[in-house]
Amino acid sequence: EHSCNSNDTVLARHAPENRMLMIPRHGVLTLHGYGIMASVDRGHLVVKDAIGPNRREARLSRVGHELRRLVVIGSDGNVSLAALRWLADQDAAFVMLDRDGSVLLTTGPVRPSDARLRRAQALGYQSGAALRIARELIYRKLAGQEQVVRDKLRDAHAARSIADSRLKLAEVESHDGLADAERQGALAYWSAWRSLPVTYPRNDLRRVPRHWLTFGTRRSPLTGSPRLAVNPLNAILNYLYAVLESESRLALAALGLDPGLGVMHVDSRTRDSLACDLMEPIRPKVDDYLLDWITKEPLRREWFFEQRDGNCRLMGSFALRLSETAVSWGRAVAPIA
Repeated sequence: EHSCNSNDTVLARHAPENRMLMIPRHGVLTLHGYGIMASVDRGHLVVKDAIGPNRREARLSRVGHELRRLVVIGSDGNVSLAALRWLADQDAAFVMLDRDGSVLLTTGPVRPSDARLRRAQALGYQSGAALRIARELIYRKLAGQEQVVRDKLRDAHAARSIADSRLKLAEVESHDGLADAERQGALAYWSAWRSLPVTYPRNDLRRVPRHWLTFGTRRSPLTGSPRLAVNPLNAILNYLYAVLESESRLALAALGLDPGLGVMHVDSRTRDSLACDLMEPIRPKVDDYLLDWITKEPLRREWFFEQRDGNCRLMGSFALRLSETAVSWGRAVAPIA
């Protein structure tokens, strides 16, 4: 919330800027806040962002920059065409994300379109290729979920249920049958997460809502779907899945495939269905990463804020940390693509 005190406003407006140098971490550079800028100056990529008086910037030359992903969180600022060309020349991708777990834009290296490949992709349902690919993707997803539940959540009953769903896939001869097996596996999988405890530093607990203390359910009461999560773990998963989705889009485009022509998810104007298909086997790896993290360190209240409707959102500085996992998910999704 903004203060109504005019003196505070004037002081903040004229406070000296604290400039910090940014460097890519794990090949990823993330911009967030206000006044985001990416441009080219004398052959260098120049990027800036700001949170209050703290302004960060980086100046990257064409050699030795180690940049593989430029991630922007938010929509306040400007990215020049020259900056996008600089990134393309360096085989680096540009990704624009929202803190609510939405992929707004991705651009990256793209191969020339092979019409034969795209025609075969479009005819996948008629040729039977779509069913075979969907079966393989769901099989890998269920196998990953089974392993997470057995090894990390220690729920043998849920693991057996997921294994049963996975074994049924060999007998399924329709997309509806595959979707039903996946759905049954998901019910067992997320039921094993429901009572997972979430820890915070003792000084944070008085400011933490009660429903933030466990994982709960993937279905948000605000939407009836995973969108608009109401607690931190689900908000983190939504954001990490958005990073994974962007990597899936980039992998498909690099191979000359159409990210919109899916084999499991139905055609939609609001998403790239094949990218959503491709990320399914990697979701358990994302889940495993989150489980490892929360068992080693507590979450902090300052990483999240709660909107008036109860939607739990990520602070920009925390989303930046999650964005740095992008290259790992890119490596995981590449062989499946």
